[in-house]
Parts: sequence; structure tokens; C-alpha cells
Amino acid sequence: MKCGVKFCGGCNPHYQRGDAYRKIKADLPEIDFEYAEEGTDYDQLLVIGGCSACCPLIDQYTVEDEVFKMWSEDHIDKIESKLEDRLQK
Repeated sequence: MKCGVKFCGGCNPHYQRGDAYRKIKADLPEIDFEYAEEGTDYDQLLVIGGCSACCPLIDQYTVEDEVFKMWSEDHIDKIESKLEDRLQK
């Protein structure tokens, strides 16, 4: 499964977004995470925002299944669970 990753611009981060991404990536090694690029198809897209605005634009990406958004490190377990569920399908 290929999962694109899009970060916000970081104007008002309330947590270490890079640390959250590294944890998710380490916990789910069977998922092919990569920084999202236009023109590439993804099974899933993970949007990592730094605050509740979670404002990154994502219309330019092609996503087959679902877009997962997080804006707090409290979301890590929930995001991991949802991604694991997608692996089972």
C-alpha cells in the first residue's frame, strides 16, 4: 500500500509533526510512505497538520481510497489503527 504524506506549512505547530510521522512510519513498516507529489497515485493520503486548522491543500493529489488528517499527536494511535485496517482490505 502506498501512502502519500503531506505536511502543513508549520506556521503554528502545537507538536513535533516530524516525530509523529517517524513514529507512524516506524510502527507500520509494511506501508510504503512517501512525501506526496503531484502526478503520483496513492492508495491513501496522510495529512499532518500542526494545529486544528489542518489547512494543507490536497486537491492536487490522486488518492484511490481515503485521506487521513491529523493535527495533534493524540491522533497517532487512531491514524495507525485506520491505516492498519486499510491493509487488511
